[in-house]
Amino acid sequence: MRAAVDESTFRQTLARWPSGVAIVTTEGALGRHGMTASSFCSLSLDPPLVLVCMDRRIRSHQLIEEHGVFAVSVLGRDHIDLGRRFAGMEPGVKDRFEDAGWETRVTGSPVLTDAAAWVDCKVRHAYPGGDHTIFVGEVVDARVPRLVSPLLFHSRAWGQIADPLPDAVTVADVGSAVQLALRASPRRPTARLLDALSRAGVRVRLPAGQAVGARDAEDCALPVSVLVPGPDAAAAAAASGVTAVEFTVAERPGAPGIRLADVPALLSAAAGSVTVVGRIPDALNPSRAPRVLDLVAALRSAGCDEIALEEAADTGGEASPDQSSPLHLRLLLQDAVQLAGGIPLRLCLRDDHGLGLVNALTAMKSGVRHFDTALAGCDGTLDTERLLLLCSRMGVGVPVESGPLAECRTELNRLVRRGRPRRPA
Repeated sequence: MRAAVDESTFRQTLARWPSGVAIVTTEGALGRHGMTASSFCSLSLDPPLVLVCMDRRIRSHQLIEEHGVFAVSVLGRDHIDLGRRFAGMEPGVKDRFEDAGWETRVTGSPVLTDAAAWVDCKVRHAYPGGDHTIFVGEVVDARVPRLVSPLLFHSRAWGQIADPLPDAVTVADVGSAVQLALRASPRRPTARLLDALSRAGVRVRLPAGQAVGARDAEDCALPVSVLVPGPDAAAAAAASGVTAVEFTVAERPGAPGIRLADVPALLSAAAGSVTVVGRIPDALNPSRAPRVLDLVAALRSAGCDEIALEEAADTGGEASPDQSSPLHLRLLLQDAVQLAGGIPLRLCLRDDHGLGLVNALTAMKSGVRHFDTALAGCDGTLDTERLLLLCSRMGVGVPVESGPLAECRTELNRLVRRGRPRRPA
């Protein structure tokens, strides 16, 4: 019987189905071998079974059939070169396994030590499938070595997950109140402005030392936060009625903030209904990416309710290598969002060189749903209204009332013009 679809059309059609990419390996009496494959999937939970499909003409098929074992290492988005090598796309390579970390597990098959995940299997069944064989493997060992976004294959090209825009984002003001505290503005209009911001749906960070308890009981129900230097201050802030307690991670002696070792004490001191936010300074510096990811994992393990990544101000006057680009931000957040797990990841962006909104859009596409901003961008932090405008044009909801927010901006400009800069107490 003649095939209903020719081979070329069939390949083109199936190429539209995106799949993950894995390296299937085996080792035994006939030696070690591996190949890149996308025809891998789960089959059963009880017993734990997976399947891979192998072309009967290739060496991997012969070795798996003879050895009776195989392992599957799922590739992360940074494994493109390795995937290409095991796919035979790099002529002249004598040892596909070199320049990567491998270890043998229960069956003796090699697994990639920094894979997104791997399974080690014994062949339980082998079924004919046209020019392929369907090998069903019983999983005898499995691990997730690291949390990383997967490598994808689609239309004969390597790629990464393109996350859709979120349905909604939240914003918190981390700069307006502090800037007002640096100016000789009348206290009553200043307090009125901050309350108006809170009533509009924006969590406002109060200046250090401002007493929440002195406000009216109704005001104390509004969303406000305070940045604290240690456990004692966290306990006092929590008792005063704030919504959130924030702290900055100090990574060197003398740096502002608290050490990682003191985070459990701060969390204990702020225990209750208050939200605890751990902030990582200079988090978007490309040279600090590995350290930032370690801190995200540490703050999650410690029990923080939210984790904030702060972009450092550019003091050089022009873009420097230490400033984040949308490309670096995309790569960082793909891993950071995974490491944060279910913990909300906040992003505090600056608008140096006009990249604030570009980075905000990149962040939304990378899984970030929470942003720290400042009204009118008054301290160099991303402008609250500009972010809300971007969201409205992109169909992303924000639980903030735009009318009161515009009035707040007008009032802020009036107070700033009236006041004189002064040093903080």
